[in-house]
Amino acid sequence: MPFRLLALERDEFAPFFEKDDESLAAIGVQRMQVDAEPGYPCRISLQDARVGETVLLMNYEHQPASTPYRSSHAIFVREAAREARPDPDTVPDMLRRRLISARAFDTDHMMVAADIVDGEHLAALIEGMLANDSTDYVHLHNAQRGCYLACAARV
Repeated sequence: MPFRLLALERDEFAPFFEKDDESLAAIGVQRMQVDAEPGYPCRISLQDARVGETVLLMNYEHQPASTPYRSSHAIFVREAAREARPDPDTVPDMLRRRLISARAFDTDHMMVAADIVDGEHLAALIEGMLANDSTDYVHLHNAQRGCYLACAARV
């Protein structure tokens, strides 16, 4: 089942990039300098930020539907990020180098399947989950830290 990974939209985060550190702190957002690679996966570019880059660490509601699965978690976004638009069936390095928790949801935003996979085998897992007619989309999370990474949808 062909799929496409969907990054978060840069425009959604642009207002945060314009705020000073004090204003960000007041709303629970931290501006950070990247000090290690990999370690700061950007949800806009679907790339790991490089040492010396600036990222924002914030809480993001990646599952806003009013269901028992409503959820938010910490994410990083790079201030210099360009929005990723991966080709169909392509898994960026940022995801391939991590242990991934994949969670399949139906059109009512209820979970229908879940699994954990080494990122090198992520494409096959996504294809299998999307082959299930009940699956509408798949959320991908960092299995170790639990944070949302990206969404996979049928092409």
